[in-house]
Amino acid sequence: MLPDQIQLAPNGPSLSRIVAGTMTWGEWGAKLSTNEMAELIGTCLDNGITTFDHADIYGHYSTESDFGEALAALGSSVRGSLQLVSKCGIRLVTARRPENRVKSYDTSKEYIIKSAERSLSNLRTDYLDVFLIHRPDTLMDPVEVAEAFQELKDSGKVLHFGVSNFTPSQFELLNDHFPLVTNQVECNPLHSDLLFDGTFDQLLRRQLKPMIWSPLGGKRYFNGESTIVLRLRDAVRMIAKKHDTTENVILLAWLLKHPSGMLPVVGTTKAERLVEARAALGVDLDRQDWFVILEAARGAEVA
Repeated sequence: MLPDQIQLAPNGPSLSRIVAGTMTWGEWGAKLSTNEMAELIGTCLDNGITTFDHADIYGHYSTESDFGEALAALGSSVRGSLQLVSKCGIRLVTARRPENRVKSYDTSKEYIIKSAERSLSNLRTDYLDVFLIHRPDTLMDPVEVAEAFQELKDSGKVLHFGVSNFTPSQFELLNDHFPLVTNQVECNPLHSDLLFDGTFDQLLRRQLKPMIWSPLGGKRYFNGESTIVLRLRDAVRMIAKKHDTTENVILLAWLLKHPSGMLPVVGTTKAERLVEARAALGVDLDRQDWFVILEAARGAEVA
């Protein structure tokens, strides 16, 4: 295991402590060219960010292919230096999927396997390190999902499996039929309910590490003007000044302090922001500063 990596589960993969999120790399954001994307991948690898988080739907089903072209441009030898995570299960209405008549979820065995194989083709790789069910599906049959996972694992197409945005009970339902390695969920000071609803308690008990999307709070934190947001930003800036660092770093350090071993998925396309994110690994917030941030975000001291 590399110094900046962490093992997701006792028998799971090792991923970089900071994960590069690709949602806005393509059509849904910066529209990076193949060369720009290849350069950004290289910058990540040079700075110890070796894990890249995808979903089939990103860029209306186009970003995986764009990333695959960039990966091919870097040469076949680079694949062994990185880990690829992708997600499936959401069906978007888009011209690239004319068969999708309504936005819906699909966790049928056929759809999961087809999605995984399409992601492999798009990303130009023989295997995915981790494959996640993107959203809870009301019609999910855990036995059918487990059969799909087992077939993909037996064929060597996917090494490990997890879920995203699952409640503890939904996680247990599937985990009873197939061992999962992570639950990728939203968490930040402005979205902290999962700290109290058992999501992270469950993962701690099972020695599984959560992946965290929107770790900085996105536009709500940086553009918000509510009393809560302004109070939180004042608190974060005060602590950032104490550590001679930035708000971004403190927000990430706040997550990294949690004993569950969170892996923030940083969704920027700016190389300097990705490099900056790694600085959070060197910031150890003291407990009282951690609670200062929590209190500012929730608007009340702990009970």
